Amino acid sequence: MRRVVLLGGGYVSLHAYGAIARRLRGELRRGEVEIVVISADTVHNFHGFTGEVVAGLLPIDLAQTPLAEAMPRARVVHARVTDVSLDDRRVTYGDGSVLTYDALVVGTGAREPVDGLGDASTLRSPGDLRALVGSGSEGPVVVIGGGLAGVELAAAFVRRGAPVTLVHSGDRVVPALRAGQPRLADRCERELDRLGVVVRTGVRAVDVSADGVLLSDGARLDARVVLATTGQRAVPLPGLDDLPRDEVGRLITAPDLQVSPDVWSAGDAARVLHPRSGEPVTANALWAIKAGDQIGRNVVRALRGRSGGRFRYLGLGQAASFGVGHGIADLYGLPITGWAAWLMRIGFFVRFMPSRSRAVRVPGALVSSARLRAPQKVSATVPG
Repeated sequence: MRRVVLLGGGYVSLHAYGAIARRLRGELRRGEVEIVVISADTVHNFHGFTGEVVAGLLPIDLAQTPLAEAMPRARVVHARVTDVSLDDRRVTYGDGSVLTYDALVVGTGAREPVDGLGDASTLRSPGDLRALVGSGSEGPVVVIGGGLAGVELAAAFVRRGAPVTLVHSGDRVVPALRAGQPRLADRCERELDRLGVVVRTGVRAVDVSADGVLLSDGARLDARVVLATTGQRAVPLPGLDDLPRDEVGRLITAPDLQVSPDVWSAGDAARVLHPRSGEPVTANALWAIKAGDQIGRNVVRALRGRSGGRFRYLGLGQAASFGVGHGIADLYGLPITGWAAWLMRIGFFVRFMPSRSRAVRVPGALVSSARLRAPQKVSATVPG
């Protein structure tokens, strides 16, 4: 029996699994191939609807699918990987259990770099989203980081009735979007203003405590909830330390997404280059989904003694929501706003949800939410 081991329960593993299971259905049924998923989390977190879950527009269970349900033909092991031995193709996990592999997929993702901000919440570790949703809406919220995820989550907290301050070290929010779509970046700023989000730019959060957030200019913000959306740092795996990495710790992939013989990686854990521009692709769900599909196809090819194909996906765009009917989208370079952008984003995410039974419930839940009264504009008190 040949064994494929998938590390992590995110988009890369999920879509690599799907591509493998479709192509090796007979081999899996006959027990000639085994797929094993090792993940510290018990669920697949569908981050596309994180904003809607935080805002209370969708129940959290619609955005979380148990891994055993999402990958029914795989053996799912809930544990942390403690070592990977490339020489003898072994993965050690949990209390010292060992698995050998014929193909290994590293989809372990990334964590927020929150050095010095130890009391800040994140959304990348197991249980983070459920803990945040359960934190309630009483009291002010501070969101650290003004990228697209940060501004979308700031808007989501307003929907919960919380006064929100967004802290961003740069001069303007959503700098990555501003570089290619300045009109959409301006629209993001106007949406934050419409919602009453206080935006503090040009300052950094230097300390987070139970009392709130200390900024680099000496101001202190009271906060009941502090959420860091400050970027990513690839999760390190012992045993892969000698593999080539980029400046932020991501594994460097070949055109077929291999990082070592019979080892593939993508998503937040890896630096994947755009097939046309040669620049690193954006770390978001769609790129991870498409790269996971390619990895799955290449794993099957490797098991059949064939060489892998190059990753050729060219990208689609990006989108964000600021409440029901308020959205922005960049579709193949075309800027779209308002209801059109919001509906397009919802339709896209529903299409890629791993659970059909959950996906069909999303539109109805959002329609019910749309009938509710829009949140009142709130404001936060800014020291100084």
